[in-house]
Amino acid sequence: MASPSSVAVMSGLALEVAVNRWLKPAFEAASPYRLDIDWRPTTAIMKSIAEGQRADVVIAIDGSMDKLCADRIVRSETRVCLADSVLGVGVREGAPKPDVSTPEALKRALVAAKSVGRASPAGGSITGGHIMRMFEKLGIADQIAPKTKLSMGGPNSRVSVLVSSGEAEIGLQQASELLDNPDVEMIGMLPPELQQITIYSAAITANAKQPEAATAMIDALTTPAAKSIFKAKGSGL
Repeated sequence: MASPSSVAVMSGLALEVAVNRWLKPAFEAASPYRLDIDWRPTTAIMKSIAEGQRADVVIAIDGSMDKLCADRIVRSETRVCLADSVLGVGVREGAPKPDVSTPEALKRALVAAKSVGRASPAGGSITGGHIMRMFEKLGIADQIAPKTKLSMGGPNSRVSVLVSSGEAEIGLQQASELLDNPDVEMIGMLPPELQQITIYSAAITANAKQPEAATAMIDALTTPAAKSIFKAKGSGL
């Protein structure tokens, strides 16, 4: 349970690396507050909120934040955009790097791969459904299905782990996750015609127990330095 001087946060996964490794330590070193962050897919966060769970700050994708504002779960006047998340393509470090710069090039690379990793929508991923629709748009859904490897979320079931372990020859996932794995090389973003851009926003909840600390945290996550870190880690506006 969060201590009296900590900020309870519920956050989507795309910002986890940038926050946990750089922004959280810097914030805690410069302030009297600590961050107690519950990292989960936004769909899981919304389910918990519907069941009555609360925090001081919620970080979620824009569509979900719209609902939280409308339902007055969060204070809309505190809402700020933090970063965006785009989808990248990764292979195991040292493996051949196929061209993925255009839809046709990506299509060839996916068809040629022995296995393709992606996130499962059943695990709460917001990318899995988009990637499945992308396969259909490219006309390769039936070819990809038998060689698909699914990640279900969590630290040991990520697309980047499927790629780094060799289970998937090529992986499609949010760039922030692919960049976090030193054994994975991100060979490009999805072409613009196939891209999914997800905006993440933060807001203070209506019944926050630590509103002053929550404000300090959001201020820290919106500085120019913080935005540079988000961008460097694949989640930059």
